[in-house]
Amino acid sequence: MSLRDDGEEGRGDLRKPFLHTGSWYRMGSRMGSSMLGSSQALRDNSISVVACVLIVALGPIQFGFTCGYSSPTQSAIVKDLGLTVSEFSLFGSLSNVGAMVGAIASGQIAEYIGRKGALMIAAIPNIIGWLAISFATDSSFLYMGRLLEGFGVGIISYTVPVYIAEIAPQNLRGSLGSVNQLSVTLGIMLAYLLGLFVEWRILAVLGILPCTILIPGLFFIPESPRWLAKMGMTEDFEASLQVLRGFDADISIEVNEIKRSVASTTRRTTIRFAELKERRYWFPLMVGIGLLMLQQLSGINGVLFYSSTIFEAAGVKSSNAATFGVGAIQVIATAVTTWLVDKAGRRVLLIVSSVGMTLSLLVVAVSFFLKDVVSSDSSVYSIMGILSVVGVVAMVVTFSLGMGAIPWVIMSEILPINVKGLAGSIATLSNWFFAWVVTMTANLLLSWSSGGTFAMYMVVSAFTIVFVTLWVPETKGRTLEEIQWSFR
Repeated sequence: MSLRDDGEEGRGDLRKPFLHTGSWYRMGSRMGSSMLGSSQALRDNSISVVACVLIVALGPIQFGFTCGYSSPTQSAIVKDLGLTVSEFSLFGSLSNVGAMVGAIASGQIAEYIGRKGALMIAAIPNIIGWLAISFATDSSFLYMGRLLEGFGVGIISYTVPVYIAEIAPQNLRGSLGSVNQLSVTLGIMLAYLLGLFVEWRILAVLGILPCTILIPGLFFIPESPRWLAKMGMTEDFEASLQVLRGFDADISIEVNEIKRSVASTTRRTTIRFAELKERRYWFPLMVGIGLLMLQQLSGINGVLFYSSTIFEAAGVKSSNAATFGVGAIQVIATAVTTWLVDKAGRRVLLIVSSVGMTLSLLVVAVSFFLKDVVSSDSSVYSIMGILSVVGVVAMVVTFSLGMGAIPWVIMSEILPINVKGLAGSIATLSNWFFAWVVTMTANLLLSWSSGGTFAMYMVVSAFTIVFVTLWVPETKGRTLEEIQWSFR
């Protein structure tokens, strides 16, 4: 039985997309020239994949802004609201707690109402959370706002890379998938930059903007064709793919590949945990969880959340300006990854990134250890301060060259579509759980021993080299269907 027959037979039992735009051909005819012009104009000026990616990239910008917010605002919030270091550490880490809840729900939300619907739901708590922080008079409103932000970010962190992977052509999937992390770094940099000029309440208000723009933007992009195919919406699936590839493109080969992939998997949309024991499921899930877990245990969130504190400990006078510099460098390095990932491949960049992080963290750890044993008046002390800053910057750069973007790209590529909701939620949850552990403990560990903290992060980065070398497959230049068949 064909996909079309299956879809029409079971149409009543299938879920509909929350933001259902249908075919752009039919949409153009319905709305008429008053809104979008004639359907012929739509055919001539189809929405490109790049435009779709740029719209959904507003979600990761919100993600990054949330990550970067705590660094430039720590001193002001602690002073204005009378928080202790532990209370502010809790505030910083609560976004990760909210993100864990969002991660648990993200896969099922994206499966039930579509990728666009999930992003719409994620945007609303983000907006409410920033408003709660901006009007906070005590820690309770801060905590509530941070939790709401985290919930939205948890959904965004799963849905955006999956949506991009499902709409992108195979020769651009790595580069377009890396736009997710590039947008995160852009959001972090914007938080650092604006934090230099505006007070923390205004900065929270500015945090509303990405999601405020994202919401209307979602109405002008197509739903994921692979999700539509899985749901049995054959006409909408083909129309969405045609829009993404261009109205003059021949999509017959890609349509048939997607149909075969969907036909070979169960049509049930609820997957049991027991099914994850099959190698075609547990191996990609192990790789996805492993990469996302190691990404966080490298300590990157601790460095980004509390970079101002780290630079102060290193003896940098203008720590907030130095933090912005790190954010800008991170954006540039991630942009380089976006350009390289479909040329050099995923594995090579992951190994280069992990080796660079290991060496950088070794420099930072040794620098801080030596600073603790030499006189603060000596030239060695000053040199160690410079070396520690150089090491932190190098760590951020090398992280951005691979371990920042590529774990999310690989997670979105290797998970089979019929377990992507459940398996993706588990992988995203693991990422946010360890992000919470690192963020919650980073400030306290840095107070205990800066050198010891970075030494622990170094050990994790060294293990990542082994993990990537032994288990992570290369996915460059392969369709999602080819990748999934390789695990059978």
